[in-house]
Formats: sequence, C-alpha cells, structure tokens
Amino acid sequence: MASYIARRFVLGVAVLLVAMTILFLLIYTVPGDPATIALGPRASELQKEAFRLRMGLDQPLAVQALNFLWSLLHGDLGTDILNQRPVTQMVLAALPKTVLLAVTGLGWAALIGIPLGIWAALRPDSWTDRIIGLISTSVVALPAFLMAIYALILFSVQLRWFPSIGAGEPGDFGDQIHHLVLPAFAVGVAWVGYIARLVRVAMLETLAEPHVRTYEAFGVGKAHIVLRCVLPIAIIPVISVLGVGMGNLLSGAVLVEVVFSRPGLGSMAYDAVISRNFPVVLGSVVVTTALYVVANFLADIAIAMLDPRLAEKG
Repeated sequence: MASYIARRFVLGVAVLLVAMTILFLLIYTVPGDPATIALGPRASELQKEAFRLRMGLDQPLAVQALNFLWSLLHGDLGTDILNQRPVTQMVLAALPKTVLLAVTGLGWAALIGIPLGIWAALRPDSWTDRIIGLISTSVVALPAFLMAIYALILFSVQLRWFPSIGAGEPGDFGDQIHHLVLPAFAVGVAWVGYIARLVRVAMLETLAEPHVRTYEAFGVGKAHIVLRCVLPIAIIPVISVLGVGMGNLLSGAVLVEVVFSRPGLGSMAYDAVISRNFPVVLGSVVVTTALYVVANFLADIAIAMLDPRLAEKG
C-alpha cells in the first residue's frame, strides 16, 4: 500500500508540473499587454518598460515559466497587476468558498444518488427502476450553468424563495446557508443521475457474483449482503469517476459562481479574464488544476483501501 501511494504521489506531482507549464505558456500567449492594462492607455512607453522590468515581463517566455515554477514551489503565485496584491492571498481567500460550493453540491447529490441507485438495482426492470432511469438520464445532460439560470429565474425571481446573488452576510451562518442552497443545487443536480446510474450498474454486476449467491444460499439477510458485501464493491466505480470528474465539478462550480455572483475562484477568474489580469487568471487555474490532481490522488487511495487488490496491480 505504501509503495502504491508513493507512486501515485510522484505521478500526481509530475502531472501537476507539466500542467502548470502548459497553462503558463497558453495564458501568456493570449493577446494583450499587461503593462498597458495595469497602467492605462495613456501611460508612456518609459513607464510601461519600467513596469515590465519590475514584473519580470521583459524576460524570455521560457525564463518567465521557470521563474513561475520556482516561485510556485515557494507558494508564490505572483502579483495582481492591477492592485499589486499577492495572488496567493487572493486565491486563499476565495478558495474555501468554491470548495464549499463544490463539496456541498457533490454531497447532496451522493446522498440522493446512491440510495436511488441501490433501490433501482434491487428492483431491476420494475416501474420504479424505469422512473429512476428516466430521471437519471434526463438530469445528466443538464449543464450546471444552465441549471443555475433556470433555478435563479424560478426560485429567486418568480417564487422568491432564495436570494439571487451573493454568499450571505459574514458571520450569519443561517443566511450563508440560505444563499448556498440554489448554487449547490445547480452544481449537484446532474451528478444525482450520474451517481445513481453508476451505483445501479455496479450493484447489478456485484449481485450476480458467485460469492453473493453463496451468501444468499446460506440464508444471510438481504440487508447484510447489500450493505456489507455488495455496496463497498459497487461504490468503487463511483469514487473513481468522482475523482476523474472533479474537473467538471469544479468548472461547474466556477460557472455557477458567475451566475449567482458568489465570491470565489470562479468570480475572481472571470473578472481577471475580462481585465486581462494574467497573474490572477493563472493563479486561479493553477489552484483549480491542483485540486483536480489532489482529488484524483485521494480517490486512488480510497479505492485502494476498499479493494487492496487494485493497489497490488497498480
């Protein structure tokens, strides 16, 4: 197990470094002069050159990329070119809000999707199975941002059950939860169907295994078989898909933040893209990519703990 975790960790670090380099090169090849954006169109060329020199923008792109990776290893994501604030501080302030939104959306989706998948697997080809399958297929195709717009129009504008913008008053836990309900619903609704379908398929495959038939032949209770023998195996594909799908989950959370004007990585990255604030854009994307790699790493560990045979193969 230890060697498996070590290999996965090294692989994750390598993927992260390669991804950071590619992201840096892509973002800094986007048209737009950071010096002009920071100083304004009326700034003189001398002022722009002084700004580029201070920010290290006068160096070759490869040197800038190496400097960025070196600074990244020391926890430095650069400086906001508009207000000269450290990007690391900005990202750390916005990160908990985005993670809270993504985890809440995924949490309620799992709490509903897993029981639905179990229910459908225990009653295959029944009318309840077909209804669950129809609902699952319908919601899977809904993008998070589209669901956010519909939820905003229906529950905020027309019914006025939930607030339409913001994250709630600081220090008021009830108000923050009230502001979180609709965005979390928009983020997680598509995952309800996805998780339900995965659990159903995995449960049906596991229920057909010989050892499960043996338990049934010896009179072991159905609840014990499902909860202790079948579900831990059937949940493995769900954990694997969630780890791989963390990128989609985070991107959905980012878009939902923009729709609901919630503070977080999404809103910060959107404003930075509009203003061509490259260090903030890069810092937001870097942290999002790091979260994706960490999620995959944790998913691999969880899967290995549930099924040690996979750790021996991997």
